[in-house]
Amino acid sequence: MSYAFKQILEKIAGERAPGPSPTFSLFHVLNAIEIMAKKPIGRGMLAENLKVGEGAVRTLISRLQKAGLVATSKAGCILTKKGLSLWKEYKAIFKEKIEIEKNELTLAEYNFAILVKNHAHKVESGMEQRDAAVMVGAKSATTLLFKEKRLIIPSVSNNVAEDFPKAASQILKLLKPEENDVVIIVSANSPEKAQYGALAAAWALLSKH
Repeated sequence: MSYAFKQILEKIAGERAPGPSPTFSLFHVLNAIEIMAKKPIGRGMLAENLKVGEGAVRTLISRLQKAGLVATSKAGCILTKKGLSLWKEYKAIFKEKIEIEKNELTLAEYNFAILVKNHAHKVESGMEQRDAAVMVGAKSATTLLFKEKRLIIPSVSNNVAEDFPKAASQILKLLKPEENDVVIIVSANSPEKAQYGALAAAWALLSKH
């Protein structure tokens, strides 16, 4: 399946302009769009939120403007109609991303869970998701599938509710997965790394046929 938002956002993150490479990744782009989908934000505040320099944010905003996704005004940067449309397409698949409390499946201080709609059939062992999360600085990632009305972890648990009750309770209550959904729990030593790890792990699913 081809995802228009995937190609557009990877191009924005991967463009090579003259001079030094920008110090932001695809996941900073996603985070910026998520922030701007809620309300206008100034460049300084956006840099603070993303934990990157103002020069990197200027480049990021410039690329988003060039793609027609963002407009700027006195109130700050905000998504255009095209930007909002792309965000809705993204959110239809990446339904929810939330910080969660420690449970049996978390391995560090900060933990995020992300729900990916209708992609369980693309998961093999869950190792690809773990590797993608670790590559951006996370400590661990556990991939859970919702199949036949229960959560499972490939090669680990056929019934997460029985084997890891606290984790199952959190996921079912906060994320409300449905048949063929994927939930990925990512742990890291900072909230940014946990969040970007969750996005990286989920993004890896989009490359699968």
